Amino acid sequence: MSDYHEPVEELSQEARNFSRALKSLKEEIEAVDWYHQRVVTCNDTELAAIMAHNRDEEIEHACMTIQWLRKNMPGWDEELRNYLFKEGSIIGHEEQITGGGGADGDPDLKKDQPGTSDSLGLGKLGK
Repeated sequence: MSDYHEPVEELSQEARNFSRALKSLKEEIEAVDWYHQRVVTCNDTELAAIMAHNRDEEIEHACMTIQWLRKNMPGWDEELRNYLFKEGSIIGHEEQITGGGGADGDPDLKKDQPGTSDSLGLGKLGK
């Protein structure tokens, strides 16, 4: 069974490469999670150290894939530059970028965020 949501024959080689990279990134992140759970629950220090090494290798692989995406897939470079290696609150930084509102800078969306009103948190969907 295919992992594509659209007919593969309609996808360019570039789109298929993006899909390969994104699938690989998901797999690397999943492996980081598995190894980390094993590390924190293992009672043998040498085995835990080996698994921590393996986890860190998976982090390296994920970062390499992110770098490839940054260089090749539209949107990644800008967003990584917006969010990585910034000090302070991530949400505070998001508000600076968007002007205090949602992803499109609309301050009206802020009132529709979960926990801030009686809204279901669906933004302007029903308006």
